[in-house]
Formats: sequence, C-alpha cells, structure tokens
Amino acid sequence: MKTRNLVLNGLMIALVCIATMVIQAPTPGTNGFVNIGDSVIFVTSILFGPVPGMLAGGIGSALADVLSGYSHWALFTLIIKGAEGYIVGSIVKNNSSLIKSIIASTIGAIVMVFGYFVAGGILEGSFLVSAGSIPSNMVQGGVSIVIGVLLANSLQHVNALKSVNFRG
Repeated sequence: MKTRNLVLNGLMIALVCIATMVIQAPTPGTNGFVNIGDSVIFVTSILFGPVPGMLAGGIGSALADVLSGYSHWALFTLIIKGAEGYIVGSIVKNNSSLIKSIIASTIGAIVMVFGYFVAGGILEGSFLVSAGSIPSNMVQGGVSIVIGVLLANSLQHVNALKSVNFRG
C-alpha cells in the first residue's frame, strides 16, 4: 500500500470517527444518537472509491462506538458502515455525477437503516423494539446525504484533490 493511500485512509477513518462523536443528538427512545459520520463516509466513497469508503466507514464508525461507550455495537457497526461505504463507492465508481451520488448515497443510507434494524433486533432480542430506531436512522441518513453529497460535489472541483488518484 502506498504511503499516500495509508495516510488518506487514516485521515478519513479519523474524520468519520470525529464526525460521529462530536455532533451527536441523543435519541431518547433508542438509547442511541443521531450523528453526521455518514456524511464523511459518503464523501470518502464518492471521492476516493469503495475500498477507502469501506475502511473509513467501518473502522471510523466502530472506533466511535467503542470510544462513546457503545462497544456492544462496534462489530455490527464495522460491518454495516463498511458495507455502506463500499456500496456507495461501487455505485459511483469513476463517474460521480450529482444524480449518481444522490442515488448511491440513498442506497447506502437504506443499507445503514436496514442493517441497524437487523442488528438491533439481534442485540435487543426484539425486532419490534428495534423498529423504533428506524425513524432516527432515516433522519441521520437523510441529513448525511444532503451534507455528504453537497460537500463531495464541491470538493470534486478542488485542484489538489483532482491530482489524488486513489480509487479503490
């Protein structure tokens, strides 16, 4: 792995973790929180591809779970957010038009909502209880789509990023 790739992966993992931990809105009914970490996952996946999106999403989000006291969710988060990042990056590939980015991020958000519904059903022993997290996860996904896609679309025009050939 090239040094540039290693550094960029580490940076994006850290940014996902920070975005997840710093901006948290608690959700009373689920003992969880809404965050904007998915925005950074979407930016990473759109700009740099599926593998960096998967690494940043999975590792960054799982690390945030561990550091925020939700370590029982970390393995599920690693899988769910990693899949989210990989899927978004795979759909966008080398053609990240605004419409394609919106569609890819929407599919990624759906994967996230469904993944946490299943994980919650397993962890809580009830899919009915887990269904209570769907609305807050949908809000998190929707807000993250808007922020992530707009930010990625703007960053695509930055000359310094155009020179980074990092698609995984």
